[in-house]
Amino acid sequence: MPETFPSQPEVARPTMIDVARRAGVGLGTVSRVVNGGHGVRDETAQRVRAAIDELGFQRNEVARALRPGKKSTSLALVLGDLTNPFYASIAKASLEVAGQSGFAVVLGSVDEDPEGEKRAIQELVSRQVAGLMIVPDQGDHAFLQGAGVPVVFVDRPATGIDADIVMVDNEGGGRIAAEHLLRQGHERIAIILAPSYYTIGRRLRGFRRAHRAAGIDVDESLVIQLPEGNAEAAEKATREVMLRPDPPTAIFASTNFLVEGVLRALGELDRSPAVVGFDDFRLADMLPTPVTVVASDIAELGRSAARLLLDRASGTDTRPPQRIVLPCALIERGSGERSPDSAAKRTPQ
Repeated sequence: MPETFPSQPEVARPTMIDVARRAGVGLGTVSRVVNGGHGVRDETAQRVRAAIDELGFQRNEVARALRPGKKSTSLALVLGDLTNPFYASIAKASLEVAGQSGFAVVLGSVDEDPEGEKRAIQELVSRQVAGLMIVPDQGDHAFLQGAGVPVVFVDRPATGIDADIVMVDNEGGGRIAAEHLLRQGHERIAIILAPSYYTIGRRLRGFRRAHRAAGIDVDESLVIQLPEGNAEAAEKATREVMLRPDPPTAIFASTNFLVEGVLRALGELDRSPAVVGFDDFRLADMLPTPVTVVASDIAELGRSAARLLLDRASGTDTRPPQRIVLPCALIERGSGERSPDSAAKRTPQ
């Protein structure tokens, strides 16, 4: 289901001005203590450090790293596991675009860990990069506010900051998948969902919209939320749902990783429902029954993000934050074109 984020009261972070007031010293004195400078008496420095501890002041590493007047020919890209073809495609495309403009790209890889992501961003920014491209985690990115560096988010928006975003039309893709299956005559369609990040929530929303437009209720028992977004979890869920007395006649797998588990389970069962996946994957067209998928140009995500970031970094694009949405398209190959009657038949070998 679409993600919701609980509202939290905003707490102002203590600043060096607050520390200066608490310690009874000038702002320059606090700055020298914080940044390890000399020329501050030990007694005064101790008073400043005590004020820092009392207030819980933390130096803004992002803003500190981006001092005025420093030029860089490097961009930073922070994303998930590079063994995932999705992230690898984004990285490769952004590297190509940056390279054509004489920029290098420094990579940071995190695995859906908000604190790890924050540390990676701060480390990359400390290298004086000209801008950031981020495939964001679900954490709060307010720490980037006022950092003075352009930021482009990729694949999903972030919370706590208004910035450029380049993403796929996930809701439209979910709608296209469901519309296709409904046109084949399917009315009991299972949707298998990875843990509910922004993208998956939007795909489910599109799935529901297509059903409403067709006047068909979604069977909530067939909306299957997995505890983990991997093939093993999808395989287990597919086996369970297909062994029900009233199994679905079609399955929509919300990511390409889940398709693998769906197909593995179906290969062990005497059933052959229609299957549509989201995002294309290698060898999808080489299987005994090629897999129908909703696909988008993942490389274009990386290219568009890099182009936009370069324009921001150079100052040629000063528009308000942009939202670029890339379209999805259905690739019919066979698995998504099976009729409801085929669901009771043995999977073709």
